[in-house]
Formats: sequence, structure tokens, C-alpha cells
Amino acid sequence: MFALITAAIAPGMALLSYFYLRNHYSSNTVSLVFRTFLIGVLLVFPVMVLQYAFTTEGYFTHPFTRAFFLYGFVEEFFKWFLLWVFVYQHATFARRYDGIVYGASLSLGFATLENVFYLIANGLETAFIRALLPVSSHALYGVIMGYYLGRAKVEEDKRVKHLTFSLSLPIILHGVYDFILLFFGMYFLVALIPFMFFLWWVALKKVKRANQLDV
Repeated sequence: MFALITAAIAPGMALLSYFYLRNHYSSNTVSLVFRTFLIGVLLVFPVMVLQYAFTTEGYFTHPFTRAFFLYGFVEEFFKWFLLWVFVYQHATFARRYDGIVYGASLSLGFATLENVFYLIANGLETAFIRALLPVSSHALYGVIMGYYLGRAKVEEDKRVKHLTFSLSLPIILHGVYDFILLFFGMYFLVALIPFMFFLWWVALKKVKRANQLDV
């Protein structure tokens, strides 16, 4: 069990460290990043209940609505809302790159507990593919969400535009990811691997751009 929990947590910690350590932060920021991570962990429970309720009642059975609403919209909306309520208003959220760190932190908190549950149910042998695909994809949605929240925080004249992008783009990308899984079935890797390369490319461009704008 210890090995399973470690394998479930390690990818999220590694990815969070990668995005966090790219910049220097004060101790106050460290505590907020940790709290944001815990908020993401706790978010798993209401999201699971809501998704279970929709599934039990027979809603969103088509692959498109299941991917884009049940998974994409529900998960990314609640992440965005909690970031906006608990982090966006905080004084230490002062740079564009801060948004990336907080977005990745909350998303990885969510992905980490989800990963723990999945590995308990399906075994340690799924840990590697889970680290490469669902855990990292959640981190990348969080990076993109956080990038636009950071720009909304700093660029007041374009706030509405960036807030809109901060919610809509992660929903669309998350929906595409799950639609590939549902539509391609056992051949999902044929489409998902190129999509993951694209997702990393987009996210790393946002990281670079945020650092350039913050100079």
C-alpha cells in the first residue's frame, strides 16, 4: 500500500516542483501554494458525487456531452471557481507566473487524489501511464488556466477577455482529451499521444510568455 500511495503522489509532486522552482517565492507564497494544493485535493469529493449523480440518472451518455460537460466543464469550472475565490483575490497573487503556479497546484491536488483512488482500484501497474497522461494533463490545464488568470489579475484593461480564456480553454482541452478516450476506445493512444505533445507545447509557451511579460 505504501508503494501504491507513493506512486500515486509522486507525479503530482514532481510536476508541481517543476513549475514552482522555476521562480523564487517567499514563505508566505509557499503556504498559499500548499493550501491551494489541498483545496484541489478536497475538490475531488464534490466533483465525484456530482459526476456519479449525473451518471446514475442517465444524463450525458453521449461521448461528446460526457467528455465536454460531465468531465471537461464540471471539473474545470470548479477548479476555476475555487482559484478565483481563494487565490485570485489574495495579495500575493501579483504576477502572471503566480497564476501558473497556483493553477498547477490546485489542478495537481485534484489529480493526485484522483490518481490515488484509481491506483487503489486498478493496481500499481497503471501508475506509469497515469503519470504520463491524466496527471500531467491536469497540470497542463492548470498552467493554461493560471496563465490567463495571472494576465487578468495584472492587465486590468483586458480582464474580461483573459478571465474568459482562463475558463473556456481548459474546458475545451479537457473535453478533447476525454473525447479521444471515449471515441477511440482501445486505440486512444494513436490520437492522445500527439494531443499530449500539443498540450505540453501550448503550456510551455504560456510559461515562457508569462516570464517574459513579468520582466
